[in-house]
Amino acid sequence: MTDAALPERLARAITLAGPISLAQFMGAANAHYYATRDPLGAKGDFTTAPEISQMFGELIGLSLADGWDRAGQPAARYVEFGPGRGTLAADALRAMAAAGCTPGVHFVETSPTLRAEQAKRVPQAEWAMDGVGLPDDGALLVVANEFFDALPIRQLVKTAEGWRERLVACQDTLFLPIVGTRGFDPIIPPHLRGAPLGSVLETAPAAVAILRQLAKRIVAQGGCALLIDYGYSGPAIGDTLQAVRGHGFVNPYENPGEQDLTAHVDFATLAEAARAEDAMTYGPIEQGALLKALGIDARVQALSARSPDRADGLRADRDRLVEDEQMGSLFKAIAITSPGWPVPAGFA
Repeated sequence: MTDAALPERLARAITLAGPISLAQFMGAANAHYYATRDPLGAKGDFTTAPEISQMFGELIGLSLADGWDRAGQPAARYVEFGPGRGTLAADALRAMAAAGCTPGVHFVETSPTLRAEQAKRVPQAEWAMDGVGLPDDGALLVVANEFFDALPIRQLVKTAEGWRERLVACQDTLFLPIVGTRGFDPIIPPHLRGAPLGSVLETAPAAVAILRQLAKRIVAQGGCALLIDYGYSGPAIGDTLQAVRGHGFVNPYENPGEQDLTAHVDFATLAEAARAEDAMTYGPIEQGALLKALGIDARVQALSARSPDRADGLRADRDRLVEDEQMGSLFKAIAITSPGWPVPAGFA
């Protein structure tokens, strides 16, 4: 059901105080969107890798379990940021248990709708609203799959007057992007300042803040984080804001709160933020390369031998996750570890 109150509230705020930042618009829209629905699967708006195949979660779990084993099997907690329906966690934890790793489970999730779905698949889970609420009594084995892409971004646009921030204005409840008047030239990386007119530079202050907080905890407690998302190594020029509804792209400024707003993740900037907290970083590497290194082809063979009637579907799922023209090269991964933690499997 469409909540007319969100567009009206945003419109009223803009009317009273002037245009808002894209980050404010995106944050409000996504907070409502995720709090009020399960967006995943054929009946939802998009499908993530764990929903495509159990192999994705299994291999991620085995990578974490392998590092935990080589680290001496310390007391540990499995942590997932934005765990969707809990599908990835259920598959990962099953594979980890088979390898002798049975950590406590903690989800960072704000949506009551998705928490209910997660509880069905991972009933032993405990929840936190953010990384601050995580326990501090063991190493952290962290996964964040398609989490950082949904965090609010800011966009800076090159104009004839210099670099200006993209804002969101409105006419009634019709929202549209405009360019502000405040200058941002001093914060533009030197190699990008001469970009052509109309160029867009995206920054993600919220993502950097969360990453630094997480890296600080990992350094203090030990452990590893695997971050998988679609993105690039930046900073770089490009407008990557997009909206998805019903498995198709739509105007990101229409119907706030009723469609998923995302932007590509700048992995280089996230890695730099982790290193600022003295964490070790590995990657980014392409998702296809990571899954191949973790043994997805052997897993296809094993599952096909067990269930021959599924063989064609398993190969199709493998190709969707791994091949360049599908998810294999667009999606990338980085690993963040505490100093002295083993290099994660797949990143060596």
